[in-house]
Parts: sequence; C-alpha cells; structure tokens
Amino acid sequence: MSSENERKRRRSIFDLFDELFREFEEELEELERAFRRSLGPEERVELGKPIIYGFRIEIGPDGIPKVYEFGNVKRSMRGRPRIVVSEEREPLVDIYEDEDKIRVVLEMPGVDENKIKVEAVDERHIVVEGSNHDRKYRKEIELPTDANVDAAEAVYKNGVLEIKLPKKKEGKKGKLIKISKE
Repeated sequence: MSSENERKRRRSIFDLFDELFREFEEELEELERAFRRSLGPEERVELGKPIIYGFRIEIGPDGIPKVYEFGNVKRSMRGRPRIVVSEEREPLVDIYEDEDKIRVVLEMPGVDENKIKVEAVDERHIVVEGSNHDRKYRKEIELPTDANVDAAEAVYKNGVLEIKLPKKKEGKKGKLIKISKE
C-alpha cells in the first residue's frame, strides 16, 4: 500500500505539463468569453481572424508630427472611443514629394495585380483598393498638393504599389495690365 501512495504522490513531469496546459486553456477560454461580453454589437469580432494595427509618425516641414495608422482596426467616431475591426485593412503608405512629382508607395502583399483599383477622386485625393481570396485593402489618400491625375502611372511589384503623379503646373495667377499714355 505504501508503494501505491508513493506513486500517487509522485507524478510524471508529463502529467504536470498536461495539467498546466489544461488550466492555461481554461483561462484563455474565460478570457475570450469576457472579451466577447465586453464588446458592443457593432464591435463583434470573429475570433480567429487577424487583427492588424500599426502606425508611423512623420514630422512635416512645419515641425508638426503627424500620425498615420494602418491595419484593419479603426476608431469609432461617435460617443466614447471604441475599436471597430473591419474586413478591409489599410495598407502602410508613404508619400514622397519631389519638385515635379508626387510618389505614393503602398504595401499590399499577396494581392493579385489584376485585383487592384486606383481611382483619382479629384486632383488632391485618390482611393486604392485591392484584394485576394483572404485579404482586402482600402486606403483613401490625400495628396500634399494638386496633381495631374491624367498623367498618373502605377506599378505593382513584389507586394508594393507605387503611384507616380506629376504635380499640376501652376500658371501665373495674376495678369499684367498694360499701361497706356494719355
């Protein structure tokens, strides 16, 4: 009988790990239930889907920092701040301004070139959309200056979309007035 008690007291290391993992799994399930209860009806998230959030900070020529967010997590605009997870991700975007052109670079990995749509809303705004079977990207981009959208070019290579837009040439705003003698 004493050897039986010793076996009960001495457990295998594998038994300890099994018990530890079982407790860990129960804790995770409880955390998931609490998370689901805390979300409002418009914030329901299908667990198992990726939640992607990132940001970059850029300091403009005026010295004011700007924060650009990307991913599929958005902030709700009404009432108290809430997180809304959407199917569409915002790709990481970099905008470069040269003397005569604007370059917009977007990271959209895994998207088929034929399923990318770039639309110029006006001379200052473009919308980029792209998708494949499991990813959707969408980004509304405000350009730093007016661009000639009719001469825009876009190239997609290795998951990176580069859009080149020539700047709109500014003509003279004033008009010379001829002075005549009386």
